[in-house]
Amino acid sequence: MDLQLKGKRALVTGGSKGIGKAIARALLLEGADVALLARHEQTLLDAVAELAMQTGGDVIAVVADTTSDDQVRDAVATAAKQLGGAIDILVNAAAEPAGYAAPPRLEEIAGDFFHRELDIKVMGYVRCAREVVPGMRAAGWGRIVNISGLAARQSGSAVGSMRNVAVAALTKNMADELGPAGIQVTVVHPGLTRTERTAPLVARKAAATGRSAADIEREMAEGNSIRHLVDAREVADVVAFLCSPRSRAINGDAIAVGGGAPRAIVY
Repeated sequence: MDLQLKGKRALVTGGSKGIGKAIARALLLEGADVALLARHEQTLLDAVAELAMQTGGDVIAVVADTTSDDQVRDAVATAAKQLGGAIDILVNAAAEPAGYAAPPRLEEIAGDFFHRELDIKVMGYVRCAREVVPGMRAAGWGRIVNISGLAARQSGSAVGSMRNVAVAALTKNMADELGPAGIQVTVVHPGLTRTERTAPLVARKAAATGRSAADIEREMAEGNSIRHLVDAREVADVVAFLCSPRSRAINGDAIAVGGGAPRAIVY
């Protein structure tokens, strides 16, 4: 299927590694021109070099911290200038990674921690959307995909659930507001996902328990109904479709990409 993304200009936040980088790769392979946004310049430059080599696509780096209004504004303007026009596609994936450390218990949740988590993943998404929407309105077309997570649908991490539910609520409000202007907004909920962080994590668990890495990975995969540890590139395939004109029938909805949560009925 041709996703009709050739020549589209995309901005992927959190694009220097993990799910964000995998999404950038998928968009580049579909012919989009992509700007990666993240905080650390060298990591960004390494990702740009890697993706350019893998895809042959037009990919650039813009450095910004999404908790800063000014940095986001400047980064979006720089991306649009270097890519040759207003941003058509925004993928919000910049957030502190979840699932790799024990979440704080209720008595351990401090205000600074809570506010930073929501400032990055919720208000950071707002800042980026705020800067790209005027250009999308002018074009009469745009796609915004917000990466959230399955903590929105389960307990276990109070702050993780709150920030992800907030992203889902933000998405629906944006979709209803922007849909009439031709801008469609969706939220994607990854579950436990294989990224470059997975192998070191598995190795540490294997060493600590005396078990094999294969056993640890098998146990991780048992958390979903397909018994397969979903890879970041598999998440990216879904996101690339949602970024495309082919996804016109989807707006404001949440798409889970965690391999199926056993026994849960979501409607």
